[in-house]
Amino acid sequence: MSLLENAKQYTGSDLEQIFFRPMLTGESALDLGVRVLYNLPTPTTVHLWDGQRNILQKYTAAGWNGGQAAKKYQKTIQLSPVKAELGFSAADYFSLVYEKIAARADVNMDDLTGTELEQAETALFKQALAENIRATMWVGDTTAESGYNTFDGFLKAIKEFDSESVIFSEPYQTADLTAEKVVERFDSLWQSAGAALQDLKGEGQLVFFVTSDIYFLYEKYLDAKGVDTAYTDTINGRQRLAYHGIPVVDVRLGSYLSATSFHQSFCLLTDRRNLVLAVNTADFPGNEVRMWYNPDEMENRQRAVFMAGCDILDEGLVAYSYGA
Repeated sequence: MSLLENAKQYTGSDLEQIFFRPMLTGESALDLGVRVLYNLPTPTTVHLWDGQRNILQKYTAAGWNGGQAAKKYQKTIQLSPVKAELGFSAADYFSLVYEKIAARADVNMDDLTGTELEQAETALFKQALAENIRATMWVGDTTAESGYNTFDGFLKAIKEFDSESVIFSEPYQTADLTAEKVVERFDSLWQSAGAALQDLKGEGQLVFFVTSDIYFLYEKYLDAKGVDTAYTDTINGRQRLAYHGIPVVDVRLGSYLSATSFHQSFCLLTDRRNLVLAVNTADFPGNEVRMWYNPDEMENRQRAVFMAGCDILDEGLVAYSYGA
């Protein structure tokens, strides 16, 4: 076996059940750290209900005093048709797929079936596709001439909000940033956040999204604590970080931000459910995933066609601090 030549095409329910749904639901969706909407009808609209306040009344007389109905707000997530394409030389592609198969303990290497090859090829493409969706939802900019410009990401929305002064935004000098000042950033964002955002802490969905430099400095701040647990964590590392019960999440964008006009260092306080990624593989003609071998170029090729977009539902639930 030196070539992988069997063409594969996923459409309809196969496209959803085999390829995209495992990547965008369950633990995989939690890894993205934001709210994921998969295959909601287009245009994808999020409905937000504002419950009435002060509905308790004195029980003095019969009758109805329910007042006005609860207010409903809508936010439409703009989806853009996108495609992802990868090409590998036949020899490189075979090596990549073979490595994924060989790493499995339950595979008989003397009798590789088509199903095992298909699973390995699918896993290879899904890994690349998931990372590109994750990166674009943060640094996407449709006005950019190159790079991640298929749909606008969260940083583009924050940049537009900030220019209109509708969110709390505060700069800091990156050169002067120290481990102690990282904690000052967290405190400043919390104190400047609106009451509506602070009130959401009890629901357990608030999060600090930070760039890797902020994350590293916060780790150094924790390392400096003179307790046994800090010593142990310095040696073994920490699986998760939090500040006053709010998770601190590294957005891992260092290799992407350098090619954009967005801030290279930032700290964002918001509710996870306020950041929405929407992906649709059902309502756009031509949605598919295809993998085939091109004998003329001696190249294995992969292509995915689908729709994607993201947005921030409520700019009032955002507090942002950035390096200047």
